[in-house]
Amino acid sequence: MNKFPEQLKKLRKEQHTTQDDLASKLFVTRQAVSKWESGDSTPDLNNLIKLTDIFNVSLDTLVFGAEKEAKVDTSEFVFDPKRNRYVRRFGKMNFWDFLSGYWWAVLVVIFMLGFFSMFWAGR
Repeated sequence: MNKFPEQLKKLRKEQHTTQDDLASKLFVTRQAVSKWESGDSTPDLNNLIKLTDIFNVSLDTLVFGAEKEAKVDTSEFVFDPKRNRYVRRFGKMNFWDFLSGYWWAVLVVIFMLGFFSMFWAGR
């Protein structure tokens, strides 16, 4: 079941925006917005993404009517396009984050401790 038309209308009305206002933000006609809300047509992907920015909702919320998800704390997390997910900003990691990212350094420290303990035991 396509919930997009009712979601679009609901979100637009929550922000007290007219179809004309929304159309001008998207550089489309008012008739295009009207067709989207009636379910006669759907916007292209670029306009869907613009709509998520305008209404400050996820694509799941806009298209499927999913409940609003928790917002990402941008002071602690940053989007990593290589991993396609949010990761902690450098410098604000806990011990477990350090272990997962620098496991090899922990092995080096363990090796060095073992080496020095053998050295000191031999004295």
